[in-house]
Amino acid sequence: MNRRSVLRTAAGLLVGGPALALPRPAGATVAADPTDGWRQTSFTYSWQKPWNLDLSERHSYSGGVHRMWVYATDEPFEEGSSTDPRTEMRWKADYKTGDHMWDADVYLPSGSDGASFVQILRSVRPSGTPATDIMLNVYDTGGGTVRRYDGTVLKTGAYNTWFNVKIAHQASTGTGTIKVWFDDALVLTVADRGPATRYFKNGVYNHGSGRVEARFRNIQYWTR
Repeated sequence: MNRRSVLRTAAGLLVGGPALALPRPAGATVAADPTDGWRQTSFTYSWQKPWNLDLSERHSYSGGVHRMWVYATDEPFEEGSSTDPRTEMRWKADYKTGDHMWDADVYLPSGSDGASFVQILRSVRPSGTPATDIMLNVYDTGGGTVRRYDGTVLKTGAYNTWFNVKIAHQASTGTGTIKVWFDDALVLTVADRGPATRYFKNGVYNHGSGRVEARFRNIQYWTR
């Protein structure tokens, strides 16, 4: 399958004083923080970027923000690879089972179309099974539409605003479960693709045309 067809198939304080605590309506409940019961865990990562370019030509870091971009005409991350061009953090926290959560604030500039900005990649998997458990992509419709792959719509109006994304994977020796939250509101619960060794990736993986970009801050890893 050629590289262009992979995805197609598949609050603040009040000014001058403390924040106002409003009374809770009778019977109302407070939603649990998705990270309740989890522990923050250290991690490292490596970079995947066009093989013939320096990282600084497709990445910048300032004020706690990682900014990553790539062009559809760029080279893949390895010479001779048939995959799409990318600038991505490859998390070096491989796992087979257990509970693992990717957590970051994400900013998607307008115009980015057909780009994956976070995924769980199945690096070691049974023959014939998919290469990923999940990918979140942005498309240039509806002011920026975030979809699971190129299907389920999870968010519109995503361009040019920061929003928090959490992806929790309860992985097992059988079929596990993946949950996605935007700004701590649950937007998706799906099964994974079965047993594998996998890891998180975030950045921009360009499956469309032109230039794509994504920005990340407050990147965290949680386990339990």
